[in-house]
Amino acid sequence: MKARAGKDEGGKPGALRHVAGPVLRPLRASLSFRLLVMTVLFVMLAEVLIFVPSIANFRKTWLDQRASAAQIASLSLEATPDNMVSPELREELLRNAQIFLVVLHRTDARKLLLSESMPPKVDAYYDLQKATPFSLVVDAFGTLLAKDGRTIRVMSKPNYAAGESIEIVLDETPLRIAMLHYGANIFWLSLVISVITAGLVYLALHVLMVRPMRRITHHMVSFRQNPEDARRVILPSGRLDEIGVAERELAAMQSEIRATLNQKARLAALGGAVSKINHDLRNILASVQLISDRLGAVDDPTVQKLAPRLFSSIDRAIQLCTETLKFGRAKEELPQRQRVRLASFANEIAEAAIPEKLAIGWIDRVPDDLEVDADPDQLFRVLLNLVRNATQALGECGRADGEIRLAARRCKDHVHIYLSDNGPGLPEKAREHLFEPFSGSARAGGSGLGLAIADELVRAHGGHIDLVKSDASGTVFRICIPDGGGSDVECEKAEEICEMEADGTVRT
Repeated sequence: MKARAGKDEGGKPGALRHVAGPVLRPLRASLSFRLLVMTVLFVMLAEVLIFVPSIANFRKTWLDQRASAAQIASLSLEATPDNMVSPELREELLRNAQIFLVVLHRTDARKLLLSESMPPKVDAYYDLQKATPFSLVVDAFGTLLAKDGRTIRVMSKPNYAAGESIEIVLDETPLRIAMLHYGANIFWLSLVISVITAGLVYLALHVLMVRPMRRITHHMVSFRQNPEDARRVILPSGRLDEIGVAERELAAMQSEIRATLNQKARLAALGGAVSKINHDLRNILASVQLISDRLGAVDDPTVQKLAPRLFSSIDRAIQLCTETLKFGRAKEELPQRQRVRLASFANEIAEAAIPEKLAIGWIDRVPDDLEVDADPDQLFRVLLNLVRNATQALGECGRADGEIRLAARRCKDHVHIYLSDNGPGLPEKAREHLFEPFSGSARAGGSGLGLAIADELVRAHGGHIDLVKSDASGTVFRICIPDGGGSDVECEKAEEICEMEADGTVRT
C-alpha cells in the first residue's frame, strides 16, 4: 500500500491516506531489519562473555609456557660441574626463554639459576599458584591496559616436580602484543559466527513469524479500505501456534464486522423506506380516527364498551407513525416522567396483547397503590412488547394451561416489575443476543426489535431489564426502574434489601 499526504478541511497537511498497493517503509523501520540487528548484537554479547575468561586463560597459559622454557634453560646448569656457564651461553639461554631471571624454589633452599648481570626493576608481581578466576580476569585486563616495557615477576609451579615453585622475571610487552593479536582473532571469529548465526536465526524467524505477520498486516490494511468486500477477509493458514490463533481471530472479527455493516446498511434502507410511507400511513390513520369518532356516537352498549379502547389504540398508532420508526433512525425521546399507577393499565396491556381465542391466563399481582415514576406511554410499550413475546411463545407451544403473570413491588426508591410465563423458555441463540435487534428473536421470522426497543426505553429511565431465568418451566423477566429523584443505589442492592422472591408473589 502506498501512502500520500492529504490535507484536512483547513488546507493543512493531514494524516497519510492509504492507497492501493503494498506498504513501503524504510529498511531501518522494518521488523526484519531490527530483528537482524538485534540478533547480531545478542550473539556478539554472548561472544564477549566467552572472550573475557578466554583472554585470562590465554595469559596464564602464555606465562606458564615462559616458566617452562625458563626451567628447560636452567637444566644446562645441571650439566656443568660447578653450575656455571659462560656469559655468552647464559645470554643466549635467557634470550631464547624471553626472561631476565629465573629462580628455583626448593624445600630447603632458594637457588638462583640464571640471571642477567643487571636485571631490570620489577614493576608488578603475580603468583599464578594462588590466582583465582576473578583475579586472572583482572590481571589480564591490567596487562592489556599497561604500557610497553613493563617488567613483571611471575611465580609458577615447575614441571616434573623439579621444585616447589619457579620464579621468573620478564618483559610484559611480548605478552601484551600476543594478547592483542589473540583478541583481534577472537573478535573477527566472533563477528563471522555472529553474522552466520544471525542469518540463520533471521531466516528462521522470517519464515515462521515475520512473513505471516506481514500477511496479517496486509489483510488488515486491505480490509480497512473496503470492509464490504468478502475477498479481503483473511483465510486462516491452519497453524496451531499463536500466529494461527491471530489469523483465526482476525478472520472471525472481519466476518463479524462485515455482517454488522451489512445489517446497518439494511437498517438504513429500512429507515428510508419507512420515512417514505410514514406520511401516507399517518393520513390513513387520521381517516380511521374520524370514523372511530362517529362510532362513539352510536348508542349500542357493545360499541360504547369497545370504543374507548379503539380510540386509545388509534391514538398510540398515530403517535408512533408521527415519530416514525425511531429505533432505526434516531434515539427515543426523553421520558416524560410522572407518578403513574401500574395497576391502572395492567389489564389494558393484557387485552391489547393476548387474543381472546388463545386460552392464556392473565394473573395480575400488582398492588393497587403501587406508583412508578416513569413515562406512562413508554412503560406501556415496554410491557406490551414483553407480554406479546410471552403470548407468542405460549401460542406456538400450544400449552392448555398457559399463563402470564405480572407482579411488582417497590424496593426503596426503585420499582421492580416481574413478568413471567410458564412457556418452553428461550432458545440458546436468543439468550446470547437477547437485546440485540435482528439477532435476539426467539421465533422464526421474528426481528428481535421488541426486546431491543424495550431495553432502550428502560435504560432511558436509568433502569435495566434482566432475564432472571429461562428454562423448560418458563421465563422470567425483571424490569428495574428507579425514581427520577431517587438515590444511586443499584437495583441489585435494592433487591437484596427487599427480598422480593421471599413473599411468593413472583414465580421463579
